[in-house]
Amino acid sequence: MEKLTIEAKVENLPVVTEFISSSLEEKACSLKIIMQMELVIEEIFVNVASYAYRPDVGLVTVYKEFSENPAEITVTFVDGGVEYNPLEHKDPDINADIDKRNIGGLGIFLIKKNVDDIFYERKDGKNILTFKKSF
Repeated sequence: MEKLTIEAKVENLPVVTEFISSSLEEKACSLKIIMQMELVIEEIFVNVASYAYRPDVGLVTVYKEFSENPAEITVTFVDGGVEYNPLEHKDPDINADIDKRNIGGLGIFLIKKNVDDIFYERKDGKNILTFKKSF
């Protein structure tokens, strides 16, 4: 398992994305998988950077681990920000008229649709969000 600890600032998104994407490229993952993971990483990291420590800045640690059988990546985001379980929110009604939809929640919906499993826990004052993606 490898880890990256970085300030939760939106301008650090490229570093986090590269941390995951470079490994996926080394594993010869399809462009589709890489793009899905980049979308998921962006949604999670930007949410942490924007809301977890507001108005201050804190750290986020990203862990990545690969398994071979089945071939999958497990990614975990850990932050010490305010408690927030994104999985508690109901999926938006994507079939509703655009002007009748509630604001927000689409990012979490996209995350769920692009990973195979996702889990949240609050432990020792930390938010821990883990997802798995087969490739």
